[in-house]
Amino acid sequence: MFTTNSGEKIFVIDSHIALWDASPANQRNRHGEEFINCFYNYHKISPKEYYWPREKFEKYSEADLMKDLFEEGYVDMAIFQPAYLGEFYKEGFGNLKRNWALIQKHPERLIGNGWWDPRNGEAGLEQLEREAEMFKLKGVKLYTADWHGNSKGYKLSDPWAQRYLEKSIEVGIKNIHVHKGPTILPLNRDAFDVADVDDAASSFPDLNFIVEHCGLPRLDDFCWIATQEPNVYAGLAVASALIHTRRKYFAEIITELLYWLGADRILFGSDYAIWVPKWIIEQFMDLELSDELAAEANHTLSLEVKKKIMAENCARLYDIDIAKQCARLGLPIVEEPVRKDVGVGVG
Repeated sequence: MFTTNSGEKIFVIDSHIALWDASPANQRNRHGEEFINCFYNYHKISPKEYYWPREKFEKYSEADLMKDLFEEGYVDMAIFQPAYLGEFYKEGFGNLKRNWALIQKHPERLIGNGWWDPRNGEAGLEQLEREAEMFKLKGVKLYTADWHGNSKGYKLSDPWAQRYLEKSIEVGIKNIHVHKGPTILPLNRDAFDVADVDDAASSFPDLNFIVEHCGLPRLDDFCWIATQEPNVYAGLAVASALIHTRRKYFAEIITELLYWLGADRILFGSDYAIWVPKWIIEQFMDLELSDELAAEANHTLSLEVKKKIMAENCARLYDIDIAKQCARLGLPIVEEPVRKDVGVGVG
């Protein structure tokens, strides 16, 4: 938990973490090295005291994860968002079985999402059904720019993607996390375009579409879509890390999200292990909007708004009772406020 200067305890759910293996032994080709090189360059946005050596960054341990999130990072619960990247890594970049093994050790702390790729056709639909049951999936993480043979991406509006969205509903998955953010070498920037979210959200109103990295660098496009689609949410992973080197820019991002979406559709994520959550959470909880930005956002970045972003919004999507979870973890009880409906921005 995070403790404010006034002594109030704040429950924290990190909605975007990973346990990856990008070590040379798992790299299938040069693209695996390119991908982790790009991640490591992003890692250096961190304050210098949080830099990791390259070898640790390529493959860190389960003990590292538990310490960085739950012992030092203020996080109370976290959600795995795995990227498979099977064209680049022999056993996948993120591995559901490895995630699940750690979840079994710490079920009170961790939730594991899956993934799917519509280019896997019927076999992939069967795999999704098996994994949904095996790993008790409530969500998936999609990488629309992932490579598959000669294909360098797909759209959520593709017919096969529509079938996978239908299957997701059928097997009880309701949270669709989609990477729509900065490109990562060697993936193609255009394959992360946010436009296909609009069609998917309209076609599947029973699903929640959490647009990870809030569409950056296409924030305007994302906001114009999200304000019309009440089942579209902003994931702050990547954006949240900009708070250190680009504090003013991050404040402007939050202003846009609050204006267009309101305070109830923004989810905190650290994108561990590109960054550890400790310094991001400390700086975010310290952040205040200027009077000018608060007027534009039609919100202040109050403690109540921060509590929604840090846990309450994610808890609603994943049916997490925060008070019960506090009791389960032996933490001071934090009551989630009862709201009759979900507030939205201008849409």
